[in-house]
Amino acid sequence: MSDISIKIENLVKSFGEGESRVDFIKGASFEVKKGELAALIAPSGAGKSTLLMMIGCVLEPTSGKIWLGDELVYDQGWKMKDARQIRREKIGFIFQAHYLIPFLNVLDNVALLPLTNSSDDEKVREKSKEILTFLGLEEKFAAKPSELSGGQNQRVAIARALANSPQIILADEPTAALDIKRAHSVVKMLKEIAKSQQVAIIMVTHDDRLLGYCDKILNIAEGKIEVTDASDDEII
Repeated sequence: MSDISIKIENLVKSFGEGESRVDFIKGASFEVKKGELAALIAPSGAGKSTLLMMIGCVLEPTSGKIWLGDELVYDQGWKMKDARQIRREKIGFIFQAHYLIPFLNVLDNVALLPLTNSSDDEKVREKSKEILTFLGLEEKFAAKPSELSGGQNQRVAIARALANSPQIILADEPTAALDIKRAHSVVKMLKEIAKSQQVAIIMVTHDDRLLGYCDKILNIAEGKIEVTDASDDEII
């Protein structure tokens, strides 16, 4: 079994036709291994969220190939029957806004997705408690999102992303609404999760101060991906 969790080959995404066609992604290729935290950077409007949605099987590419784990999921068309199943089983999503359900408590917010896939309510809730405890929220199981700080709500959102034991986490600017201290705390947490859970994480960020936590930097430049390992001198 390969240690590659995400592999992208010559991925292209265009919008429009003819003279109105705009190419956002123009042949991107890269890999992210299990246990790696990769930062995805680029100027606004360069296609970061577009690329993330293609990897997450939400937006169909124009051409190219996508592997998630050992499974080829896109090659000139989707290769799986149900993209929703791939998202439920392999991918966790974290967004800039936490999108927690306000009338559910913390534990129910985290357990909601896996409960839709499992009939073992007790097992799902025990696992959700373990994840929340790992993230330092063991005293907040019964709290509502309105009773938590912004940083705590983002940790609940991270717990929710982990609840279905994903191979991959896609985080779209998860620290944008946080102050720098909380932002560093969240990214340190993502780094620890990547290593301890052997999950591949791609994190979109505009904050260069967070890049030192990452194993590699994926920079969208003129529609292609420039990959820099964190061990390189220019990143340290």
